[in-house]
Amino acid sequence: MLSFLLRRLGVMLLTMLCLSLVVFFFVNLEPNLKKLAIFQTESRATEQELNNWLERNGYRDNFFIRYGRWIGIAPKQPVRDPSTGQIVPRFRYCDEPTKATFSGVLQGDFGCSTAFRTTVNKKLPAALAATGILMFWVMLIMVPTALVIGVLAGMREGSKLDRSLSVASIASTATPEYVSGVIFTAIFATWLGVLNGSAATALTRGFSFYNFTLPVMTLAIYGIGYIARMTRASMAEVMTAQYIRTARLKGLTFRAVVMRHALRNALIAPFTVIMLQFPWLLTGVVVVESMFNYKGFGYLLVQAAANNDIDLVLSCGLISVVIVLVTQLISDIGYAYLNPRIRVA
Repeated sequence: MLSFLLRRLGVMLLTMLCLSLVVFFFVNLEPNLKKLAIFQTESRATEQELNNWLERNGYRDNFFIRYGRWIGIAPKQPVRDPSTGQIVPRFRYCDEPTKATFSGVLQGDFGCSTAFRTTVNKKLPAALAATGILMFWVMLIMVPTALVIGVLAGMREGSKLDRSLSVASIASTATPEYVSGVIFTAIFATWLGVLNGSAATALTRGFSFYNFTLPVMTLAIYGIGYIARMTRASMAEVMTAQYIRTARLKGLTFRAVVMRHALRNALIAPFTVIMLQFPWLLTGVVVVESMFNYKGFGYLLVQAAANNDIDLVLSCGLISVVIVLVTQLISDIGYAYLNPRIRVA
């Protein structure tokens, strides 16, 4: 197990490096740099003035040097004010140092948010906390509900209960977030007068379900159907296994057979599916948080991309990669512990 973990950690680091390099390349394409320069100067600036601003702030330096500065293996350089000739930080509102300093991701410095005019380190924690609360409630509702539906449907394959639950699961899986969000908004917010709230109220009032009922329901409805379908298929397969027949022939009740013998083996495959919901939730929160104006991680990513906030986009991308890789590692470890054959191998 130790050698497996070491190999996986090595692969994770290499994957993070490659993906961060790809994201850094696309974020720093020429159109994005030009938009950043226009945003930081003025819309009437000439082409030469825009190029001067980009060159003065280091955006015309070698690509790998700029990537090294962001990572933290190359020193960040201050700039010279053309009007006074004095050494000044690139962005005064982020209190950047006025001398060459190693300050990047490896040192815990994620850069400066040009759109919000503050450091990324000050902007990200609140957004991550708001999204963390949202995802906590989504998983708390989605996973138990989906498992119960899947187990009930798979216990007696082909029954009326199985067909009814399967139709409901397929319908929820076929409904994307932007459709279910509109439907829930029409039903609860318009007809019943229930407001979805915001991240700020959710954080100040604690885990108040009322404040973000609609975003939670919108995110959970799709995942419930998907996990329930996988659980139902796994449960139906287990119930036809030879050891289940043997247990029934020994005189065990149907309930005892399901609880003692079938349930644990049937939950091996859904466990992997459940862990895969974390990467899906990261993409889902972008749509849902923008739709309901819930100021979390997804909302922040949309605002950063819309305003060409390079450092903030890079930081959001890096965090997404880390979350995906960590959840996949946990999924593999959990799968090995649930399935003795894999653990022995």
